[in-house]
Amino acid sequence: MAYTLFVIELISAFILAATLLYRYGDCYRNHIIVTVSVLTAWYFSFVIMFILPLDISSTVYRQCIENAAKIVTTTQAGIPNVTTVPPPGIECQKPTTFVSSDIFPNLWRVVYWTSQCLTWLIMPMMQSYSKAGDFTVKGKLKSALVDNAIYYGSYLLICGILLIYIALKPGLYLDPPKIKAIASSASNTWGLFLLILLLGYALVEVPRNLWNNSKKNYTLTYCYFKIAKLSTDKCEAEETVDDILDSLKAVNAAVGSGHPLQRHVETIVQKLPIQLRDRLNGRAQPERPTSPSLKSLVNLHKKTIKALHVLQRTETQYGLMLERIFHLEDIAANSRSPDHRFQHTFHTPRPRLQRILYPPIFEWYWECFLKQYFLKTMAVITGLMSIAVVWSEMTFFCKKPVLSIFANIVIAATDSYNYLAIEAISTIIIAYMFYCALSTVLKIRLLNLYYLAPHHQTNEYSLIFSGMMVCRLTPAMCLNFLSLVHMDSHVIKERVMETYYTQIMGHMDVLGIISEGFNIYFPMLVVLLCVATYLSLGSRLLSLCGFQQFVGDDELTTDLVDEGREIVKREKRKRQRAEESMTRRRDYNERFANYRSARDTQDGAHTGLLNDVDSDYYVQPSPERNQPQLSGYQRAEMPYNRSNVTLEDELDQRFGESTLPAIRTEFDDRRRDKMTLPPRGLFDDV
Repeated sequence: MAYTLFVIELISAFILAATLLYRYGDCYRNHIIVTVSVLTAWYFSFVIMFILPLDISSTVYRQCIENAAKIVTTTQAGIPNVTTVPPPGIECQKPTTFVSSDIFPNLWRVVYWTSQCLTWLIMPMMQSYSKAGDFTVKGKLKSALVDNAIYYGSYLLICGILLIYIALKPGLYLDPPKIKAIASSASNTWGLFLLILLLGYALVEVPRNLWNNSKKNYTLTYCYFKIAKLSTDKCEAEETVDDILDSLKAVNAAVGSGHPLQRHVETIVQKLPIQLRDRLNGRAQPERPTSPSLKSLVNLHKKTIKALHVLQRTETQYGLMLERIFHLEDIAANSRSPDHRFQHTFHTPRPRLQRILYPPIFEWYWECFLKQYFLKTMAVITGLMSIAVVWSEMTFFCKKPVLSIFANIVIAATDSYNYLAIEAISTIIIAYMFYCALSTVLKIRLLNLYYLAPHHQTNEYSLIFSGMMVCRLTPAMCLNFLSLVHMDSHVIKERVMETYYTQIMGHMDVLGIISEGFNIYFPMLVVLLCVATYLSLGSRLLSLCGFQQFVGDDELTTDLVDEGREIVKREKRKRQRAEESMTRRRDYNERFANYRSARDTQDGAHTGLLNDVDSDYYVQPSPERNQPQLSGYQRAEMPYNRSNVTLEDELDQRFGESTLPAIRTEFDDRRRDKMTLPPRGLFDDV
């Protein structure tokens, strides 16, 4: 039974990682190396989240066995005999998830060191490789090494200083276990530093966002503000792409068919989506093109990759935000509807099962009535969890009395042998901290290249970055959680049985400033960051510096909200005109298709009558020589009868790409020719 539950946890972690990767990434388009690396990074991080609570409950049981054991020494024939006898009245209950003692250490070794290799060695090289502008594998690897030289050099400098300090300090010596402890502690210290900064923002922002989302008017106003900013970003990205097309057109004109750099130019052109290639071919030729060099082509290739990534991200965000605003406006309109049936402004096809399980009546009650109460309830729950995390971060170093909320919960569950409660609470807390940290990373404005977009719209660069972050944050976050529940003897300075996870991770005992200072007192700074986030000090400071921030009644905020409202009105009018045009064309085709069907029936009846009357003189026309002649009416009708043209193509041709959101559902999931698809960037041009 225990091994079955253990395997179920591992399978659940894999299913969760694979599901998220399928939702955000495009496994059919992204390179297999990127897909496997990101899946491994996410899976191992989820394994730590799911399996660490089992390790905690196993450690509690082993601690109970150790405390209950009593050593009795007897003498038999002059020879001392040592036996271990449990005292009367003490019986330790074995958890249902208890496994043998060699499984956890081996699992943690594989998971931890594989994750560290991915996040510090493999993925940074992959990320630099994917954006390198060289045209050969050797050139891309060289550019990736140069790009990471400063990055790796800083860490080597820090490690060198630590090694010199340890070598000069009396009473300390270096051996392989000590070097391994230094490496893991350096990684965990960096992860803890980043974790506290992220939690200081997210522990306040996550409950506040849930509460604000329950207020329909506030959410709609904020979305108007965001769509105005995204529209500006989208225009800037399009201008950057236009500059790239001008440069590429000049290069393409200067490089002829026999030029040695022609294949490199073709490699850059192949990176462009079909629409951009058409725009490139339609541009005017420059008068005096200058022949490029290989270095200039490498720089142009690198700029092209970055520009396409930014354009894809902004178009995706713009389309998703536009769909969200349409949905919020539908909610506001349906809230006043007396028939209690949710009606959408724009019809979107839904699967049959969803139409059965989620009819318009249920949708109306959920969207217009129940959802806001659900969001407020979740805001209260996450707010209480945030308060518990902040309080435990401030007080986990105090062992008598125990002030950490999570430590008291684990101690109470331990006394009653409630291993299920220990595992459930640990999983919930770790998952909440993980969500807060990762969601904050992807919302930072300075990291504008990274964005996890659903419906398979996330590019390779953002997927690699997310894999790096989860591998760096998860080990440090789990060690911090073990400190919160008083299961780290090097923090509470008390002899307790440690988890197998801590035994494999090790401790930083060689540097007192880290083990006794940074790891204990730095997490207390989270309360200051939470206060600053609650007062919106960062947003107000950025707004004063001229950066566009949503700060309420500010004049700049009001102007952007009005601009966003006009943008939405314009996009809605475009889509309404497009749908009306498509409806008229569809009705036209259906009406005259019925007319042609009736006419063909009459012609068939007339032909049959002729065959019956004079069958000897009737000759069947040859399909090769006697093609049917179309009447003038039929020839005039043919341009409208284009069954191979889809709705998306018609909208693109008639009203431009801005009328379509950058979203793909399962109905058009395999369309590969849209501009909003993530550009290929790894190994495809070598």
